[in-house]
Amino acid sequence: MRDEPPPIETPFRVEGLKVLPAWIDSNGHFNIAYYLHCFDLAYDGVYEKLGFEHDMIRKQQASTFAAELHLSFKRELFEGAPLRIDTHMVDFDAKRCFFMQAMYHAEEGYLSATVEWLVLYIDMNRRRVATMPATLQAHMARVLDAHRAIPLPAPVGRGIAIHRPPAGEPA
Repeated sequence: MRDEPPPIETPFRVEGLKVLPAWIDSNGHFNIAYYLHCFDLAYDGVYEKLGFEHDMIRKQQASTFAAELHLSFKRELFEGAPLRIDTHMVDFDAKRCFFMQAMYHAEEGYLSATVEWLVLYIDMNRRRVATMPATLQAHMARVLDAHRAIPLPAPVGRGIAIHRPPAGEPA
């Protein structure tokens, strides 16, 4: 009998962070920079579950680099707020991964912010984008299948624009 791989967590969840006093800005709420800091801490918390080993740099001379991100704010957080951050895989190919993270107030349950990440697989010897090993791609496919079965917390792929009504229509 073959060992079955462990089930994939849907979504990947990190809890235990909270908004620290040093992260409050002059508006009296959670500062923009620390949202990204907390999303990054949560990404570190699920890195291996996504199939990336922490010693990948040493073993495979490979790593991941963030290439692009889009951060959206939904509702304020204040000092002491407990955080829950969910990570969803949206898509991947042999060289790239697309993830969305959602930050919630862990007690009140409201969505505070989301971030979309485009992450590249990097050959650290050349410091260039490379093809992921087949075993990693197979694991990523399992993660993607599991995560496609659950809804995303918000639409993905939004651009930034000011939408104006056509000439002659009220604003």
